[in-house]
Amino acid sequence: MSGQIAWRVELAVRPGRLDDFRALTGEMVEFTRSEAGVLSYERFVTGDARVVHVYERYANSAAAVAHLRNFADKFADRFTPMVERKSFIVYGDPSLELKAMLDGFGPVYLKPFGDFAYWA
Repeated sequence: MSGQIAWRVELAVRPGRLDDFRALTGEMVEFTRSEAGVLSYERFVTGDARVVHVYERYANSAAAVAHLRNFADKFADRFTPMVERKSFIVYGDPSLELKAMLDGFGPVYLKPFGDFAYWA
């Protein structure tokens, strides 16, 4: 993965908050579009619209750190009350700085398997 970092987060949307969550997601997508090093920023929802999976991929740890700082400054206060985090899986080898930021979310860290020439 050549330094790339990705994560998948499973969120349960709190009852009555789906419309608010959808509106905030729109703001987040538009803002994140301007951030350097964001390779993928996607949301997927179950048929009953109760669970959302977040998939994000970054060029490197520095890009992920910058994104998380922006998220904390601009969106976290509104985002956090809308959802319950069910799981958080991080793919790659995050820097110590990024890992320190992510540790508070209780993630499972998965490193690349073997020294194969993977591609993204």
